[in-house]
Amino acid sequence: MLDIKKIREDTKAVELSLKKRVGKEVDLNLDKIIALDDDRKKIIPELENLKSTKNKLSKVKPDEATIKSIKETNISIKDLENKLNLVEIELKDKLSALPNIVADDVVAGGKENNQVIYTFGEKPQFSFEAKNHVDLAEDLDIIDYKRAVKMSGAGFWAYKGAGALLEWALLSYFISFHHKNNYTFLIPPFLLNETSAYSSGHLPKFREDLFWTEDKLCLNPTAEMMLGNYHRDEVLKEEDLPLKYYAYSPCFRREAGSYRQEERGMIRGHQFNKVELFQYTKPENSWIVFDEMKDQIVKLLEGLNLHFQISNLAAGDCSSAMAKTVDLEVWIPSMGIYKEVSSISNALDYQARRSNIRVKDSKGDIYFPHTLNGSGLATSRLIPAILEQNQQADGSIKIPEVLKPFLPLDLDVISKK
Repeated sequence: MLDIKKIREDTKAVELSLKKRVGKEVDLNLDKIIALDDDRKKIIPELENLKSTKNKLSKVKPDEATIKSIKETNISIKDLENKLNLVEIELKDKLSALPNIVADDVVAGGKENNQVIYTFGEKPQFSFEAKNHVDLAEDLDIIDYKRAVKMSGAGFWAYKGAGALLEWALLSYFISFHHKNNYTFLIPPFLLNETSAYSSGHLPKFREDLFWTEDKLCLNPTAEMMLGNYHRDEVLKEEDLPLKYYAYSPCFRREAGSYRQEERGMIRGHQFNKVELFQYTKPENSWIVFDEMKDQIVKLLEGLNLHFQISNLAAGDCSSAMAKTVDLEVWIPSMGIYKEVSSISNALDYQARRSNIRVKDSKGDIYFPHTLNGSGLATSRLIPAILEQNQQADGSIKIPEVLKPFLPLDLDVISKK
């Protein structure tokens, strides 16, 4: 969440930044938030004075008048504690509902204002009638959509044979790459409690997008959620920063699109695999780390030799917890569009405040670290891009060179049996 001190001291700048994201017409209720903070600041010294009075009375030899005063003071303390609790709950709720401020170079508006800043490779050209990834996968018998739907419903698929091996090779390639860049590998729990969902910024706004169990645990929608909670309520040592993690997890999301032509097959579903990067860093280093993570994930995707582009997202297209995001988007030939396979984002101290993650420096001072995350990578749109961009005239699929060491098959192509 945002720092109430920043809201108080720089109200106009905070408002202008937030309205880049939500629109000029939206009332952010910053005045109400400041008024609640004023109430809190007024109650706290009153409460401390009453407790001090009670402490002094308790040291006096008890008589009828003293006992009466202590009882009255206790009632006043209880009333003020209840009042403070209500004010703090309302203040926290209103602060929690605010999105993050955006970086100065992030433009206002929605996705129509996203800006392409880099392009890798060329759109593939075919001398034959190219197929879409669904037909290619079914012809090669490497993705089973029909049986997955039978087992689980729309928005699911099953990897089969060479398809399953290709998926696992992708994940192994990602894991090997991040290991060489000195990230620590985690395989976290895939179910999280409500506190974790709040800390990551998914609650209260995105409750309906999550799968919930009867035990009030949610299936993780992204490993960012687990990695951002890994040090929740901890005080980190400054000399240990940056802390660099990556995690594998299946991801689960309710929103699975409208099943339009552009969302066929694996483009959007309820379950997909992803490797996620996450860093905790000093505030003064977070934009350096942002560029570092972006460059690493660009190199990872370039290794697959797929045509893709990078876009700076406009404020309204960024996740509410993020100050800035760039998307890496692969070209899907059959659809004639680019689809996001990775987002690299800087949350500044927004997530750390929600998670109560602090850092102690050499002087003993405490501050909130900055957190950054990046998909490194999600596979559900990479498989369609690999199938479609690397298809051959005979219906086979050329395997990217970087994946061959991770395949238990001596293959250059995936072809019909």
